[in-house]
Amino acid sequence: MFDLTLWIRENVRMMKPYSCARTEFTGEASVFLDANENPYNTGLNRYPDPLQWKLKEKIADLKGIGAENIFLGNGSDEPIDLLIRVSCHPGVHNVVAIDPTYGMYLVAAETHGVEYRTVPLDEHFDFSAEPLLRKTDGQTRIVFLCSPNNPTGNVLNEQEIVKLLESFQGVVVLDEAYIDFSSGKGFLHRLHEFPNLVILQTFSKAWGMAGVRLGMAFASKDIIAALNKIKYPYNINVLTQQTALERLEEPTLHEEWVVSLVKERHRLKEKLAALPLVLQIHPSEANFLLIRVANPNPLYQYLVNRGIIVRNRNNVSLCSGCLRITVGLPAENDALIEALSAYLE
Repeated sequence: MFDLTLWIRENVRMMKPYSCARTEFTGEASVFLDANENPYNTGLNRYPDPLQWKLKEKIADLKGIGAENIFLGNGSDEPIDLLIRVSCHPGVHNVVAIDPTYGMYLVAAETHGVEYRTVPLDEHFDFSAEPLLRKTDGQTRIVFLCSPNNPTGNVLNEQEIVKLLESFQGVVVLDEAYIDFSSGKGFLHRLHEFPNLVILQTFSKAWGMAGVRLGMAFASKDIIAALNKIKYPYNINVLTQQTALERLEEPTLHEEWVVSLVKERHRLKEKLAALPLVLQIHPSEANFLLIRVANPNPLYQYLVNRGIIVRNRNNVSLCSGCLRITVGLPAENDALIEALSAYLE
C-alpha cells in the first residue's frame, strides 16, 4: 500500500511553509495594507492568488474533478521538479522512467542529484510493468510514464499502467500532455482509484497557450498539499491566470482545433507515406509524427536551410534515423511536403 508519510521527505513533512499575505486572509476586503504592494492601480499592482482558486474551479468544472485535486505550475516542468524535490533526498533516492521519453524527467532528477534509472521500450514503443518494477528498489520514489509518449507518439498499454499503479509502493507520474489528440480517455476519470497516481496535463498543446507556461497536475488532496507546501508563493502570475480564464470561456474553439489537427495529422501521414525517402511512420495519437528516414542528419539540415524546423531525434534511444514532425497548419505541412519532394530531385 502507498504510504504518503513515508514517500514525503521527513524534513518537508516537518517544515513550516512560507505563509504569504493572501493565504492568511479569507473573505471580502477593500483596503489591502498587508503585502507591501504599490497601491496605485495598474491592474497588475496586486499579487496574484497564490493558489489560483478561481482558475482551479474553472478547470475543475471542465475536467470533472475537485479543485483541491489540482496543482497549477509554471508549465508541467514545475510539478515534475517539485515531485522529485518533495520526495527524494539527493544521493539517496532514485526515480525510474521509460526510455525514450520526455527529457525533463532526467534534467529534473540530475538537478537534484537523484539517480535516474531507465527501462527501454519494446519494438512497438510500449512497455510492461514487470521490467519497470524490477528496476525499482526500496529507495525508488517515482516512476515516470508519458502517454501519448514523446517522442514516439503512441499510447501506452492501459492494463500495464494499472498493474504498475497497483504494485509500486511510490508515486506513478503519468504525463498526458498530448491526451487531447488521443482517441483514448486517459486516466483522469480513474484518479480516485489510485492514491499514488499523479497525472500531468498542459495548456501548451491543444489549448494553444504554450507562451503562458501553464501546466496542471492532478492527484490526491494530500499530494497536492505537499506540492503547495514547497512551491514558490506566487508561482502563477496574474497575466497567466487571466489569459487562461479567458481561453476557458471558449472550450468549443479548443475542440475545433483538436478535430482539425487530428484530421491534418492523418493527411500529413498520407503525404509523407507517399515519399520514397520516408521509410517508416510510427503510429501517433499526439500532435506530431515520428518518421524514419535513411539520412536524418543531412535531411534535417536541408530543411533548416529551407527555413523549416523539425526535431532531429536520430541520437535518441530506439529512434535512430528518426525525425519528429509537429502537425502544423495545412499550408505549413504543404511547405514541408514540397521541400521533402524537392530533396528527392
